[in-house]
Amino acid sequence: MRKFLVVLDDSRECLNAMRFAAMRASKSGGGVEILSVIPPDEFNHWIGVGDIMREEARERIHAHFEVFAKWMRDKQGVDPELVIREGDPATEILAQVHDDPEIGILVLGAAVSKKGPGPLVTQMTKNAGTLPVPMTIVPGDMSKERLDAIT
Repeated sequence: MRKFLVVLDDSRECLNAMRFAAMRASKSGGGVEILSVIPPDEFNHWIGVGDIMREEARERIHAHFEVFAKWMRDKQGVDPELVIREGDPATEILAQVHDDPEIGILVLGAAVSKKGPGPLVTQMTKNAGTLPVPMTIVPGDMSKERLDAIT
């Protein structure tokens, strides 16, 4: 089964990327894999504190994932899977694409800002020519109706 890989983070544009991935998967018979990356700099503390912070980050990710997963199951009939990795986000996205041969498309959300589409989109577009899968960049301010129309 072809899977849409979408990144779960704290950005506002993440929501439209999730919607797009779920709608496309639903309409094409595909699946959704949600990747959340915990940056390593969050744990540069004493060992015990770092372990506690890592566990709290995982709990937040699972809670955030469940909100999206419930919507995907209830509204789109798609049961997403969650993958959590630790490291540099761009590096871990590339690693996940290479590790899972079922991933067919990488879906990212673009920020609506004068500063640009966001650091992740900027970094990943630099690697676009060497990605083994196509990348879809979803505008962060696209309406639900427009998303539905194009998926």
